Amino acid sequence: MSSDHAVIDGRTVTAFVVVAAPAAEVFALLANPHRHHEFDGSGTVRAAVSGPQRLALDDRFGMDMKIGLPYRVTNRVVEFEQDRLIGWCHPAKAIWRYELEPVDGGTRVTETFDFSGSPVAAGIALFGMHKGNAKSIRDTLRRLQAIFGTPAQA
Repeated sequence: MSSDHAVIDGRTVTAFVVVAAPAAEVFALLANPHRHHEFDGSGTVRAAVSGPQRLALDDRFGMDMKIGLPYRVTNRVVEFEQDRLIGWCHPAKAIWRYELEPVDGGTRVTETFDFSGSPVAAGIALFGMHKGNAKSIRDTLRRLQAIFGTPAQA
């Protein structure tokens, strides 16, 4: 598994990439909702419309989005461990999770879309939305790698 291959396992989609930056630097970008458009690989995030400059557990942040038509969504941070883990949940109760692990030359960034707790999980699976999320995850991780670089040995 890597950014070139997202694994779909039941109701989760996961991939990872190694970037040439310390976990604290990567976390600072992920924890700032006003910068999410910089690394979003789905092409749907337009701008943060509300929320702090640095997210913490239980914080809410609103995003301007666009899939065909513009809309707004409010997310809530449901998982948080400074410089290691951040995850937020949107109204459908699916979680976008980023796990950071220090490795030689940088940080391994694992992104997961977890819709196992969503009340609309069957619909997400039925309509293949998770397969689109697999592509978005790969593209997001490539953008993070473009922002932070690749370790020489990776």
